[in-house]
Amino acid sequence: MKAAVITFPGSNCDDDNVHALARTGFEVDRLWHRDTPGLGSYALIVLPGGFSFGDTLRCGAIAALSPIVGAVKEYAAAGGLVAGICNGFQILCETGLLPGALARNESLNFVCQDVHLKVESAGSPWTRGIASGTVLTIPIAHGEGRYVVDEATHEKMARGGQILFTYCDARGAASPGSNPNGSMWNVAGVCNETGNVFGMMPHPERATDLRSRDGAKLWRAALEAARAHKGPLTGPEKDGIR
Repeated sequence: MKAAVITFPGSNCDDDNVHALARTGFEVDRLWHRDTPGLGSYALIVLPGGFSFGDTLRCGAIAALSPIVGAVKEYAAAGGLVAGICNGFQILCETGLLPGALARNESLNFVCQDVHLKVESAGSPWTRGIASGTVLTIPIAHGEGRYVVDEATHEKMARGGQILFTYCDARGAASPGSNPNGSMWNVAGVCNETGNVFGMMPHPERATDLRSRDGAKLWRAALEAARAHKGPLTGPEKDGIR
């Protein structure tokens, strides 16, 4: 299965993502933000972490206008699998491919540490084979990772299985101190209504063959989803990907 990692000026996690995907079994290409290729041959597109365009204006705002993002939107509209990690998550929110936005951390400080994540929905391509309630340990490194969304949208996302990960403690509880950035409702990762576009602030590529190695579970899920994927997804499936 082929995957592509897009590099923007200021990306600094592209190599890590290439390594993680290759370790998982993907054949990986690197794409530049000015490229305008057809993406139909890829099973997965990844927008990596970093500081695209120096976080000028807003994190991800300028990258969202890059030539390649138009192709990513078309690819996503056709049901292609797209993942945004950290800055990539910010870019996907700026494009409107994902709901909500990422704001300055509540502490106003950059945070870099391991965090615990609770799997809230096991019915997405990104959590395939990982039971709901599972606690993963994944590192974060961001200054603007506080997820914000209005209450009505949050309720709709919760009902639709779009909230995939929340910050928690080692037991899976939302205890004081378990939310590192003040994200509303402890949200750490979400998908779109059809399940094929995903974003999260923590870095699974940094815990693929190092640290907890829990990040490898997400990449394996994506690989299995790509193998099973035969067309546009119809939403987060409760019993696996069709």
